[in-house]
Amino acid sequence: MATIRDVAKLADVSTATVSRVINRNGYVNAETKRRVTEAIEQLNYVPNDVARSLFKGRSKMIALFVPDITNPFFPELARAVEDVANQRDYTFVLCNTDNDPVKESAYLNALQQKSADGFVIVSSSISEEQLEEINVPMVAVDRITGRSISSVTVNNYSGSRQAVQHLKSIGCKRIAHISGPEHTDNAVLRLRGYLDEVMYEDWFNSNYIAVGEYNFDTAREAAIELLRDCPEVDGVFAGNDLMGAGVLNAAAALGRRVPDDLSVIGFDGISIGKTLTPTLTTMVQPIYEIGAKAADMVITQIENGAPAITSEELPVQLMERQSSRRKE
Repeated sequence: MATIRDVAKLADVSTATVSRVINRNGYVNAETKRRVTEAIEQLNYVPNDVARSLFKGRSKMIALFVPDITNPFFPELARAVEDVANQRDYTFVLCNTDNDPVKESAYLNALQQKSADGFVIVSSSISEEQLEEINVPMVAVDRITGRSISSVTVNNYSGSRQAVQHLKSIGCKRIAHISGPEHTDNAVLRLRGYLDEVMYEDWFNSNYIAVGEYNFDTAREAAIELLRDCPEVDGVFAGNDLMGAGVLNAAAALGRRVPDDLSVIGFDGISIGKTLTPTLTTMVQPIYEIGAKAADMVITQIENGAPAITSEELPVQLMERQSSRRKE
């Protein structure tokens, strides 16, 4: 098996020069680069996928950025992106950013240096300045990252209105909302949908809104405080299923029977909702379809050139389970 020293010897350069050519790091004149790349090809020094990156301008690699891999929504999304990547003969890389802009930026810089061909990204923190520095195709998922890139989302606003309408239809008279992060556009849209359904009701109270940060523990604590302060609440729309699970846990801790005393509906349709007791009524997102469509979109842009910016919005569907039941 050839080594970097073999390449350097054949090209009549130093190993440091070979390294600069391989990593595209530092200046190498055109003639020297030609000799090094010819030596690499002749000796078959690099794996095929890296060779494609060096000689054909592609790494056949796409990366998915998610903010919290512990949220079951994102592994389901990742499976779809990975499946499509494999079907199209691309390597798949998963990056967990922890909603940390510094970590997100570090991943972006590192992957661009490794010649990643494209990104599928779930982010609420990436700036327009960062977007301008990314020179490969990029598709935003779950939330709209910026106007300058394509996106695949769902109808968060109308879906949230439908969730509240469902609670009204089963007889709920005081409906609260556990919302997602205030800086996240899908959380804002779900909150807006809730407000447009309840704010003109004579019973509406701004104390019926609490922030759960799309997190089980935060939502649980928020729901306990809300239900203690507002015991008249008989319905809760949680902005995602993980927070819906937190509300169910809070209700159990307070001795509130679901759905007899309190009806709960979430938003996402992740598989965990089917395993809860009671099972969670939810607005189901087509998670696999979202991921598959985003992966196909970014790979098509890679292979065919970037088309006009496109935004696809998919529908959500009510899934009635045990946590909501028509009241007598």
